[in-house]
Amino acid sequence: MAEDAVLTLEVTGCNRGGLLVNWRSLRGFVPASQLVKYVPNGTHASSRAALEACIGRKFKLRIIEVDAQKNRLILSERAAQVEKGARHRLLQAIQPGDIVHGRITNLVEFGAFADLGGVEGLIHISELSWGRVTHPSDLLKRGQVVELYVMDVDPAATRIALSMKRLRPDPWATVEQRYKVGEIIPAVITNVVDFGAFACVEEGLEGLIHFSELAEGHFLHPRNVVTEGQQIRARILNIDGKARRLGLTLRLT
Repeated sequence: MAEDAVLTLEVTGCNRGGLLVNWRSLRGFVPASQLVKYVPNGTHASSRAALEACIGRKFKLRIIEVDAQKNRLILSERAAQVEKGARHRLLQAIQPGDIVHGRITNLVEFGAFADLGGVEGLIHISELSWGRVTHPSDLLKRGQVVELYVMDVDPAATRIALSMKRLRPDPWATVEQRYKVGEIIPAVITNVVDFGAFACVEEGLEGLIHFSELAEGHFLHPRNVVTEGQQIRARILNIDGKARRLGLTLRLT
């Protein structure tokens, strides 16, 4: 690993996360996201079949993580694609605050991984957008090249924290200058809960319509009044940019 050597190793097995290889007396693991041509088809069976097809084949790999106490030996085919020393130079050169381009390699529930040139960085789901994100696949696709903001770099751990949303202004920072109490604005219902409904005014800017502000009279649940995806016109009741709160009402008069 210190020499940044490229190893040619035969795949001896696989599991649902990637490939197994042997190096001397050690067993190594190659995560599926670190394979160049592996693209999961969305089903467990097809993904498993794609990995099983690699058994017996030889891959050029670089070691990207070693932890003797945890018996961890992690290798990467992607890292082996760049010239010797390139990963080390990247980790030394990149700094917090830099703007870089990365290719999305994997999408998981907690975020997305992007290849910056043999080194992967993580975009946590909270850093994808100022708005609500249910899953990274709602915004990104594998293989997509995106512009990214570097939040933090840990060369020793080979970890880079990235952000997409920080390349755009925080809509809450100027909400009180752009909107006024009493103003009637268009919005889209994004979530309906027991105590009311949330409505998106613009990307990253959601307001709450409390149960009592949905309609006149009695109704059992907010879903009896509004549904997700519905376009509405709402009046602004209150604005608090620091607390990131926007109160709305459907009572326009």
